[in-house]
Amino acid sequence: MVLTSHDQLGDTGKKTGFWLEEFAAPYYVFLDAGASVTVASPKGGQPPLDPKSDEANAQTPSTERFKEDASAQAVLASTVKLGAVKAADFDAVFYPGGHGPLWDLAEDANSIALIEAMIAAGKPVAAVCHAPGVLRHVKAQDGSPLVKGKKVTGFTNTEEEGVGLTKVVPFLVEDMLKENGGIYSKGADWQSYVLTDGLLITGQNPASSEAGAKALLQKLG
Repeated sequence: MVLTSHDQLGDTGKKTGFWLEEFAAPYYVFLDAGASVTVASPKGGQPPLDPKSDEANAQTPSTERFKEDASAQAVLASTVKLGAVKAADFDAVFYPGGHGPLWDLAEDANSIALIEAMIAAGKPVAAVCHAPGVLRHVKAQDGSPLVKGKKVTGFTNTEEEGVGLTKVVPFLVEDMLKENGGIYSKGADWQSYVLTDGLLITGQNPASSEAGAKALLQKLG
């Protein structure tokens, strides 16, 4: 699992980071299935939590479980540096969202190289909510954008309008996926919607995180 290290919400002076539900729900889906999970981030160590995802109205059974789980908190506090991660050591990679990835992971050479290496090795890559933004500069083996001609989803323009950050984010996930040739589709705002196309799995929003993780497990057989 790859998390953001970016904590500034543009120049608003507000904090951002990863979205708690989008980490916690998939983490437990993988753990409960018997998977061994490594958590990485560009800077390593404790990744920044989006404070909004810690508010009462954003809590789910998975986030409540995480808050009672000292070992999961320890894993999160000591993420490995993304630059040290080798695709050969893993069967799959999952990117939780939050607004943070739009600034760092979308432009991160190590992240781009990891995704390209995973896909080239026939290993699945999943990303939910804002995390499909990490695919922005990722290329397929023929040099075209990885998402070109693929069925993809991600945080919608109307969901971004709903949280009032259309003018703050460096790019809109929906627009970027379309501009890169992705066959973009979406469900209703804030409802679970997940697409699998070959090795690429994308989920639309926080409500899609658990289903996205399950889709990845299914792909792994």
